[in-house]
Amino acid sequence: MSNPRIVIITGAAGGVGRTMLAEFAGRGDLVIGVDVAQSGVSEAVQALGDQHFGFECDLSDERNIMQLFEQIDGVVDHVDVLLNNAAVGPTMQPTLETDMAGFEKAISTNLYGPFVLAREAVKRMPETGGAIVNTASLAGVLGNPGRNAYAASKAALISMTKSLACEWAERNVRVTAIAPGYIRTPMVAALEKQGKADLSMVRQRVPVGRLGRSDEIASVAGFLASDAARYVTGSVVAVDGGWMSFNQPGTAHPPVDGAPQTELARPEADDAPRVVVVTGAGNGIGRAIAESFAANGDHVALIDKDADAVRDAAKALGDSHLAIEADISSEQSVAAAFAQIESRFGHVDVMVNNAGIADLFKPALEQDTSDLKRVMDVNLSGSFMCTKAALALMQGRAGFILNVGSINTFLPFAPRHAYGASKAAIDILTRCFAAELGQKGIRSATLAPGYIRTPGVAALEDSGKVDSVAIRKRIPLGDMGRPQDIADAALFLASPAASYINGGILYVDGGWTSFGGAGDASDGGQ
Repeated sequence: MSNPRIVIITGAAGGVGRTMLAEFAGRGDLVIGVDVAQSGVSEAVQALGDQHFGFECDLSDERNIMQLFEQIDGVVDHVDVLLNNAAVGPTMQPTLETDMAGFEKAISTNLYGPFVLAREAVKRMPETGGAIVNTASLAGVLGNPGRNAYAASKAALISMTKSLACEWAERNVRVTAIAPGYIRTPMVAALEKQGKADLSMVRQRVPVGRLGRSDEIASVAGFLASDAARYVTGSVVAVDGGWMSFNQPGTAHPPVDGAPQTELARPEADDAPRVVVVTGAGNGIGRAIAESFAANGDHVALIDKDADAVRDAAKALGDSHLAIEADISSEQSVAAAFAQIESRFGHVDVMVNNAGIADLFKPALEQDTSDLKRVMDVNLSGSFMCTKAALALMQGRAGFILNVGSINTFLPFAPRHAYGASKAAIDILTRCFAAELGQKGIRSATLAPGYIRTPGVAALEDSGKVDSVAIRKRIPLGDMGRPQDIADAALFLASPAASYINGGILYVDGGWTSFGGAGDASDGGQ
């Protein structure tokens, strides 16, 4: 039996912090909870068992943090995971009424403290590496009145997440962040009690119609700190119920009477097999995704244009799965494919739009509309048609739409104009789905791979269209990812553990989209 990981969790006596303690202790980890004096952190930790530790510390003071690590060094010999969760909340004061002492206190606690904690934790991480997960906020992404110091500190923390991810990749230390929306915590309850937040209005602004639960943040942290996220670093995951995806006047969800039950407690798990549709499932990433859902006990409908490949893939999974030859750029072909799915399974629970093609690497001066249309017909229109067909089979059911994007969603490459355009379009399509379908119990998300070792990438290497050595050097983690890395992320996003992720994007790219420097991000494994 392997030794338990040693996990430090700050803000451990608060609403999210306590669920993080439970999440990681439940994974078999040894947890060290940290919070301010008289917070009850020792009692919270001891409730989990005598093997865990609780310490008090003022995280706005570097000297106190150094003293904290002296205490930590007295009980453990290394650190595997740090969860920078502690923060002081927004004062909700107008700019002219905000004193500098309060402003700087927020920066000290929410930025300087996490930096010092990360620095000291990394010194104590083994050569095999570790993970740091920072709790940021949507306030660090979207502006709000009266949240100046809080919002600025969270934006700074997001930026620092990316820069530390790039610097510490060579140590195999991954650094990620979570950006929660409104979560039902004592902090939010206090804002409501003080008349600074109207939670009934908040619920109407969230497409899923409720605040998030603390355990929904803890479960995302659990994934990001796990081996299933081994190729995720520098990524910032919005856990907001779709807040960021709604962009129009009015409300995203009809009024609800009080707090919905799913806001108050995690629903009981449904262990029944789901029906999962995966396009482009004959090879590479799509096949790995199909295999992971099948291993999870789900029934998978595999769709691919390559008849032999999709039959082989489905045959390897067993008789409870379905192989379908289809061209997703054809409306007739898509309709026929989903008629087979309806006949076999009766409904759909999860739609994974993975199928895609690359463009032809021609300069723009040599391209015409047909070059763009060839890519958009498959990557965008095909995904949209499959989603429509899947939604018709989700009527009255909770469901999930996963669109596979790309690092080109965020950073287009030249001359891959059509491919980048299609993946940018896919991301915004995901957000439109989140804004519209959240109130119907259907979530959506975008999964954005970086360079993954697939047959398609191998073909590009063989044709001289990509330089694998240069690519590895451009990746902070120093290598391409594996199809299983994307499959693990897909399985997580479609799970109850990701139940408050709606409309967000998860980059699984080894840190590619976090690197903004000149030169190489790594030595490329040389």
